[in-house]
Amino acid sequence: MKRKLIAAIGVAGMMIGLAACGSDDGGDSGKKAGPDAYKGQTLTVWTMSGSNPDGWTKTVTEEFEKKTKAKLKIEVQDWNGIQQKVTTALSESNPPDVLEIGNTQTPAYAKTGGLADLGDLKKEIGSAWADGVNQPSIYDGKQYALPWYVGNRVVMYNKKVFKDAGITETPKTRADLFKAFEAIEKKGDAEPIYLPGQNWYFFDGLLVGKDVSPVKKEGDKYVSNLADPKVAEAMDVYKQYQAFSKAPKDKDEATPQQAEVFAKGKTGAVIAMGYEAGTAIKANPEIKDDIGFFTIPGETADKPEGVFLGGSNLAVAAGSKKQDLAKEFLKIALSEQNDGALIKEAGWSPKNDAMQKYTVGQPAAEAAGPAAAKSGGTTPLIPEWAPVENPPNPIKTYMTLVLQGKSPAEAAKQVEGELNKRLSQQQ
Repeated sequence: MKRKLIAAIGVAGMMIGLAACGSDDGGDSGKKAGPDAYKGQTLTVWTMSGSNPDGWTKTVTEEFEKKTKAKLKIEVQDWNGIQQKVTTALSESNPPDVLEIGNTQTPAYAKTGGLADLGDLKKEIGSAWADGVNQPSIYDGKQYALPWYVGNRVVMYNKKVFKDAGITETPKTRADLFKAFEAIEKKGDAEPIYLPGQNWYFFDGLLVGKDVSPVKKEGDKYVSNLADPKVAEAMDVYKQYQAFSKAPKDKDEATPQQAEVFAKGKTGAVIAMGYEAGTAIKANPEIKDDIGFFTIPGETADKPEGVFLGGSNLAVAAGSKKQDLAKEFLKIALSEQNDGALIKEAGWSPKNDAMQKYTVGQPAAEAAGPAAAKSGGTTPLIPEWAPVENPPNPIKTYMTLVLQGKSPAEAAKQVEGELNKRLSQQQ
């Protein structure tokens, strides 16, 4: 997958994709009818660049047009300026029918009343989805979208570095992983892990694992929760990882691109998205056969480390005149068969344990699956969250301060003013 697609996940958990209006060719008016009811209509679906791969798109289009006798028009949008385009489109009388929406951005748009309630459809086609996968589609107790795809981080490691250090078994617990890092450190030929101080989404996964949020509700507003002892515990785990790394404490994984650092062959591991293997291979084709993946291990072998689930949902515009036709599209696009095809083609994580079978041939997705199903979560699912991650993200500042020697309590106090300010802003 293209870096800008995943980068957008990193900036705001994946945003929304759209920029034009749906076709004005009549609608179904919410009424279900006979086999030719949709003939002559065109359903407009807006996706983001890189989201719908060619094979998946071809299959879904053919199935949809054969079943409904309607036409499918997929409009692919760029990321730049997308939030304003979304806001404008949802407020117009002829919006797109189906929209791709970043999973952590869904609450902000659901709050405006621009999205249709899809609760009944979720029961019909997605009753088995893992809670962590589906939760970002819900706002105020209602299902305003359906999960399309998710991705989460894994350990991408150099098989040769691990083998040379005498590591013969895949680490099953965090303690096992740290022992592996110690062995690589002792060997002295490579850095055990490249982990910069501001890999915020890895830290968010650690927060998920500790079942704690970086914000809390006070009265009618959200404020910083970084002073919570559980946040400090998560940060301590991050600090233990970072102690094995020489990466800068005040940079993130894109500065420089960690996959390019990994590509030099002198790094044992990175905490990465599966697509980053392609970045490493592009930088150094010779490293291809040395790249492996495994699930980020947790404190015990029975439960993987918590992970941030970034991805996109599909939603129906409340103002669409083709509600039933839009739902027919979602039934096809989100069927288990087509979800499985998307996993195979794009390497995304399975939505539940049963879909792990579709990861065969996709080693990164196979490694990501257990955590996605058992330990996945997101950033806070509140409309107020959107401004928090705009650079400079105050939580990244908190992380750097702790790694540079501040106590978690001191670091939390230092950034809480900025965090609270952002939480009070409107999107």
